[in-house]
Amino acid sequence: MRINKYIAEAGIASRRKADELIRQGKVKVNGAVLTQPGYDVQDSDEVVVAGTPIEHTEQQKVYYMLNKPAGCVTSVKDDRGRMTVMDFMQEVDERIYPVGRLDYQTSGLLFLTNDGDFAYRLTHPKHEVGKTYLLRAEGSLNHRQLQRLRNGVDIGGFRTSPARVTVLKCNKHSTVLEITIHEGKNRQIRRMLEAVGSRVIDLERISYGNIVLGHLKPGRFRKLNPSEVAYLMQKA
Repeated sequence: MRINKYIAEAGIASRRKADELIRQGKVKVNGAVLTQPGYDVQDSDEVVVAGTPIEHTEQQKVYYMLNKPAGCVTSVKDDRGRMTVMDFMQEVDERIYPVGRLDYQTSGLLFLTNDGDFAYRLTHPKHEVGKTYLLRAEGSLNHRQLQRLRNGVDIGGFRTSPARVTVLKCNKHSTVLEITIHEGKNRQIRRMLEAVGSRVIDLERISYGNIVLGHLKPGRFRKLNPSEVAYLMQKA
């Protein structure tokens, strides 16, 4: 089994994150730092990730949705001692990790799992599932600014794809928008608003494809049902 899949199925991290750990020199096989990201793990191999030996065992796959509050890190742990999304998942017995990322001050829908294939599919750049955000932007956005968001804007070396943008409320101080995008660039929504001369005040992800956050309260989580998991796997 390829090393990144081995690490993911052990519930340590997604396959993409496992590749990153390998590049950082944090994965050892039989006492030696691994330098081959395509390494196939053998039954007799001893694998250590960030100083912790891991043992591959077939786990029951689990899938959760968390309403991530603003002011916490989308990470299993944080070297600066900040609150992470895992602080809200302490009732879960399985070793899980977040799928993708919401930045520190962004709230809303976040998936967590121990299924490396599920995480890999949902975070792969070629899988353009629509993600919808509710946001409050600074100032009253005019027609030209809105059209630029809809048509795609340069956010620094990358031009965003056309987005669906709906104005929900507007006054001279702020504009409330619903925006659906298909990429997942770092701080993308915030950078899009900056590109048209505004600034995000509040930002919440409210849906991923047809999976909606609904009435789930901040800091609370629920299991995805089998039809939701099947839908996400099919879309990705």
